[in-house]
Amino acid sequence: MRPAGLPPLTGRDDLYTVEKVPLAERDLALTTYELVVRAARRWPDEECSVWIPDAASVEEHVAVSFEALLDRVHAVAHALHGLGVGYGDAVTLMAPNCSDLLAVTLAAEAVGIAAPVNAALDVGHVAHILRLTGSRVLVTAGPELDAALWQRLLDGAADLGIEVLVALSPDGWDRGSGGALETRPGLRTVRLDELVAAGPSAPAGLPDAPPAPDDLAAFFHTGGTTGAPKVAAHTHRNQAVMAWSIAVTGGAGPGQSVVAGLPLFHVNALLVTALAPLVTGSRSIWPSPLGYRDPHLYGSFWRLVEHYRPRAMSAVPTVYAFLAAMPVDADISSLELPVVGAAPLPDAVRRSFAEATGLELLEGYGLTEATCASSATLPGDALPGSVGQRLPYQEIVAAEIDEATGVVRPLPPGETGELVISGPTVFGGYLRRDGDRRWVSTDGVVVDGRLRTGDLGFVLDERVHLRGRRKDLIIRGGHNIDPAVIEDALLDHPAVAAAAAVGRPDRSSGEIPVAFVVLADPTVGPEELMEWAAGHISEPAARPKRITVLPSIPLTAIGKPFKPALREEAAAQHLRDELAEHGVDGVDLTAGHESGRLVVRLTGTGDIDRAVTLLKGYDLELRTRDKEANV
Repeated sequence: MRPAGLPPLTGRDDLYTVEKVPLAERDLALTTYELVVRAARRWPDEECSVWIPDAASVEEHVAVSFEALLDRVHAVAHALHGLGVGYGDAVTLMAPNCSDLLAVTLAAEAVGIAAPVNAALDVGHVAHILRLTGSRVLVTAGPELDAALWQRLLDGAADLGIEVLVALSPDGWDRGSGGALETRPGLRTVRLDELVAAGPSAPAGLPDAPPAPDDLAAFFHTGGTTGAPKVAAHTHRNQAVMAWSIAVTGGAGPGQSVVAGLPLFHVNALLVTALAPLVTGSRSIWPSPLGYRDPHLYGSFWRLVEHYRPRAMSAVPTVYAFLAAMPVDADISSLELPVVGAAPLPDAVRRSFAEATGLELLEGYGLTEATCASSATLPGDALPGSVGQRLPYQEIVAAEIDEATGVVRPLPPGETGELVISGPTVFGGYLRRDGDRRWVSTDGVVVDGRLRTGDLGFVLDERVHLRGRRKDLIIRGGHNIDPAVIEDALLDHPAVAAAAAVGRPDRSSGEIPVAFVVLADPTVGPEELMEWAAGHISEPAARPKRITVLPSIPLTAIGKPFKPALREEAAAQHLRDELAEHGVDGVDLTAGHESGRLVVRLTGTGDIDRAVTLLKGYDLELRTRDKEANV
């Protein structure tokens, strides 16, 4: 069922029809607060979301209606205002998924700025983000929701500059039953329920004027394990237009549901599975506080689908890889639109999920700096090799960029270049700080009015095709890893003279980190360095899966590590090992890059056809003497 007022969008012709009406003439909510208000007026008693406290008992949940969400947002907004949060003030949000985390996020955007943070980051990374945002209020899991996280932030609050630590309770918890919270000198600890109880009873609105469309709504950090994360600023207009755009692509409508298992510090979780349903009147299903990160969820996931009958879900490739390995032991006929994004989708995952479920994964493309999504595969409109059609009112082109002048020269359709984006969802800029002064800047990232994505690709018939990345980030199943984190840890070892980390192809995760080192002490081996890395890299996902010793790191003409050569070596090394493991001899394998895409050539006197079959499923291009296959 398509929500009233949303134009149809089934292909390129509909896209042009939609854009004949200027965006300014459409009756859209232009702030996230107005999104909540409109939804509460249209569907007051309908379920907005259901929250499952325990993945082992997926039928048990706490339901929140659209009207109840608005009431909670009003109450929490007054509570935050009572803590001194006002226009321009950031509220840090660092907790597992729960209904109050969503309510606080929306309330923070209504009275100030929401600043979601990945709870897996170490204190040093969090401190960097908080220094940029200037946040003095941190909302986190209380001891009943996540005791370890509560203790870590309680102990680290002084180093983070936090003055107030607000505790959230689990869904289904008897509010008011928690005991006194532990505190520290100079720190106020308080439960959210206590703050709300101390405020006005059933407030009918916000404590101050509602936000304007071009006010800042949120700060999202980019990357997950970067040494110095960037913080991207979203305006209300960015998020509200994005929510409408996602809704137009045809996910879930009134009376339908979408599974929302990504963490709320992720733009996809907030925009795709929380804000877009406010446009359509659909219901979000939040499976356990850890969502897709909960290992217990996968054994009961198909039972969850049978019970709640969702039409859509949104996840990263690794989630679908896990689900493809789970026997389908329930009726999943309601599920029609499994949406995948945040990382390149390996063909092996696409195929295995289709074989297990009969469903085609619908790939999209986006980035935090463009608010969330810039292309989406529409239902029934998939094209192999494409990450979907651009969204309405966004322009995406491949371009050549003059680094000296900043001039962007769009390329003809079908030609590969750096993808650049313009339109109403291009972010406000990266957060900067100099002492007490905080501002946002697009310098270097928005040139000639267009957002530089750092991704190579081409656009043909309004469909986006990716051809690799300029960025050095290693993307492991949607999780961004800065190679500097790995390199710095290895360089701290007294025997390491030089280090470089890259991603190597992986069927389920897209890529995983590996490292190359030059040794000052040849008696030290890779095994010792692997142990060192495990002990000195706080984020497990960033720990390299292999360390190779080289006589020297390949360098560019100006002396910087030449990482394309290392990626090629890492890929060739891994793929040769895979062939050897299966007893394939006599096949010569070399790797190189063409137009930013990894190309692997197979030659020799061995069984080339078997080698091609064994190596299918990686995000690369295989070539033989007489044929080539995109695999």
